[in-house]
Amino acid sequence: MACTSCASDKTGTFNDPRWRRALWIALAINGAMFAIEIVAGIAGGSKALQADALDFFGDTANYAISLGVAGMALTWRARAAMLKGATLAVLGLYVLVAAGWAAVHGTVPHAEMMGIVGVVALIANLVVAVMLYRFRSGDANMRSVWICSRNDAIDNIAVVLAAGGVFGLNSAWPDLVVAALMATLGLAGGFQIMLQARAELRSSPPLAPVDFRGSLHGSR
Repeated sequence: MACTSCASDKTGTFNDPRWRRALWIALAINGAMFAIEIVAGIAGGSKALQADALDFFGDTANYAISLGVAGMALTWRARAAMLKGATLAVLGLYVLVAAGWAAVHGTVPHAEMMGIVGVVALIANLVVAVMLYRFRSGDANMRSVWICSRNDAIDNIAVVLAAGGVFGLNSAWPDLVVAALMATLGLAGGFQIMLQARAELRSSPPLAPVDFRGSLHGSR
């Protein structure tokens, strides 16, 4: 599932234009795959695809936060992380509940759709991993993003294997088991992000209030 350390901000890292360009490309790929997998997961009745979509969402949010709040005060970065963690936890809970409901009332998902989309997702993560390979020995932030991309490819392999299990057994259980495991990891990751963000908010100094009246007087 999505890594909780990918959004660590290092000044030296973000001064490298190649690194920022790689993050923008990774953000675009992960955002597109999130949309594709969540739609395919709902249409094909696959909870594993929906859970894997959470993985893409978490990485997309990590890259967006890294690029969007880099250089801002710790308070703003922590608030952004809190929002991401809460959203990831809610989506993880949704997939977990949906998997439980499908275990009782659901039907067998479309194995072919699971396999095709799972392979596309695997290729997408491999492209990102190869693109980030040059940064694997950089600072902690660079290395963590590389490790996240590598681990994401392993998650995609689990989805493809679940598709094979659904096809071979004509049963939804392989899909549900993989979905439950991935959703649980996403839920735990969301809470971990929120706990870390709350600790950072408590330890960071309050933001100085903006004196709009002074700004107006000064502009006259």
